[in-house]
Amino acid sequence: MASFSYFDFQMKSKVNHFRRFPTELLFWCLAIVAILMIDPHSQTHFSICPLDILGIDWCPGCGLGRSMKLFATGEFLASFEMHPLGGIAWLIIAFRISELVKLLKTTSNYG
Repeated sequence: MASFSYFDFQMKSKVNHFRRFPTELLFWCLAIVAILMIDPHSQTHFSICPLDILGIDWCPGCGLGRSMKLFATGEFLASFEMHPLGGIAWLIIAFRISELVKLLKTTSNYG
């Protein structure tokens, strides 16, 4: 019976550790890496947009990732023409990442 209690303790410890894992922070960091790997000048591109998949040409969000890539490479006018919110999206993501890092530092005793 004692080994079962030890096993329970270990599982609860691992579950609590996984709950504290900064999943959203990891998501945003991976999203930035993915955006920086986009080729905005390509004629075809990968899309998970449901409107694009259905064949509808206009979508309010389409072009945002390519716009962000153009903004990151300093092509500000092309970025704005692709999607006007590309630069603002960088600010929002940077703000959210900084807030998540602050939260992680205060709740996990990292500094």
